[in-house]
Amino acid sequence: MTRDGGFRSTNHSSSRGPAWCAGLMIFSAVCVGFSQAPADGQEPSAPQSIALPQFQAAIDRLGDLDYETRTTASRTIRRTEAPEAVPALLRAVAEHRDGYVRYRALVLLTGFNDPRTTDAMRESLASPNDRLRTVAYSFFEHNPDARMVPDLLAAMDKEQAEFVRPALVRALAALGADPRVQPVLAREATRGEDFFRSAVIEALGDYRAQYAFDAVVAIAKLDGPLQDDAATALGKIGDKRALETLAALQQGAPRVRQPSIAAAICLLGVNCAAHEQYLIETLKFANQNPGYQDLLRAAAAGLGALGLRDRTTAIEALFEVGIPSRDPARAPIALALATIALRNTVLAIPLLEKHAARAEATALLAEGFDMLEEDLEKERFFAFARRTYWASPENGSARELMQTLIARLDF
Repeated sequence: MTRDGGFRSTNHSSSRGPAWCAGLMIFSAVCVGFSQAPADGQEPSAPQSIALPQFQAAIDRLGDLDYETRTTASRTIRRTEAPEAVPALLRAVAEHRDGYVRYRALVLLTGFNDPRTTDAMRESLASPNDRLRTVAYSFFEHNPDARMVPDLLAAMDKEQAEFVRPALVRALAALGADPRVQPVLAREATRGEDFFRSAVIEALGDYRAQYAFDAVVAIAKLDGPLQDDAATALGKIGDKRALETLAALQQGAPRVRQPSIAAAICLLGVNCAAHEQYLIETLKFANQNPGYQDLLRAAAAGLGALGLRDRTTAIEALFEVGIPSRDPARAPIALALATIALRNTVLAIPLLEKHAARAEATALLAEGFDMLEEDLEKERFFAFARRTYWASPENGSARELMQTLIARLDF
């Protein structure tokens, strides 16, 4: 995953669909053949049985070059009863001749909450397929197991794939309470390519790595491309000793770095309302005045960081500015909202449900999802959405919203 305004994205329009409720069962159903839902567009009411040849055909189509074909195949698999789906998916992960199909099967497997998934993930850690290893590392981030620490630490010495190593770093950060992990991640924040260091710094912030405080402070004091990451991470770590460093940066850092500094100070609980308002006003100004795209990305990322830590006013501001916006300003705002939906789903979904312009807000969120390639995260979000759909009253607003999300996000 690459970075855009502090949020990981790749602007990959053929990848639709998020990652908060790990391992939630997908309460979904499949219609005849590869149909998506009943003719009226309403989601089916329960998982359904499907003949093995049809299900196997769906697995084979996961790697089809046509977007609609492979998306429809994924829908079919998600709507199949777990006793039928899981064994076939496990076989596909282990044996399918197409490496991309193996990858997609592993992602889809996570939606069925089957204990055999963990073994498949462990085996995938040794795969030469970069995609499979990325999914496996991401799985263990959300399902941390202290017994995996030696294997993950050993992988740090040999895993160099650009889009795999960040997932490994996050899996280790989730186990940051282990004293074997702490010196390794603190060291990795200070060496290597900026892309890798950025992923480490972000993970240290997300997992409130107090043990890395001194290392992150040192990075924040250096002018350069990692200063934004380090400032935001200091806010997330939550140690108020960082105020001295952040205050100095407020006085001397370039304007484009000020949003991350303001967000960090807010995250520390100091004058949060004022710093949040600064971010909102900056976002509005940059949206209305062409030529300030860097500042807009920084403001959107700052508000996104606040939204991830439960600041509903930050999320509401992103919707307010983003809904009427146009590209290029629109993309960073959509990315920020999609990232919040993936990582703080329990907060984002109720806000979306109550939004006065729900259709427009959902469309903005969908645009952000199109730019994200966090496939395991998306699959977890899909499982959450489907679970919510079946648990909600038949004519309630929550079910209506889930139906809309399922249709707009193509799952």
